[in-house]
Amino acid sequence: TADVFIPSLLCILLSLPIKRNTDWTRRCAMDYGHSFNVTIRSDRRGTCKGTHVVYACVGYCESSAFPSRYSVLVASNFTHNITSASRCCTISKDAKIKVRLNCPRARHHNDIEILTARACHCDMCRKSHY
Repeated sequence: TADVFIPSLLCILLSLPIKRNTDWTRRCAMDYGHSFNVTIRSDRRGTCKGTHVVYACVGYCESSAFPSRYSVLVASNFTHNITSASRCCTISKDAKIKVRLNCPRARHHNDIEILTARACHCDMCRKSHY
């Protein structure tokens, strides 16, 4: 077996108590209290525009860090000594909503579909999910 160095800062951070009464420490959920009023514009001048309320997923998910397996250490030439398993709060169900774009000068309207969150869950973190 190989000796694995765990940085002391990581041990300190893992041992700190977590304050559970602030928004950023709330478990992953749909946030009806923090809806967003989204404005869609057809161009930079706002020739046609419309607004609609959308919802977001907020909160935390359990993540962990642990010493890497020996096979990972060997494969990384002993540079990847910590492995992390991260989960992020993300949309599990979405819904399409129609936003009516009013075009006052042209005296007509267009409809466009956008997505809003309907349910949330903890999932593998990705660079770009939607």
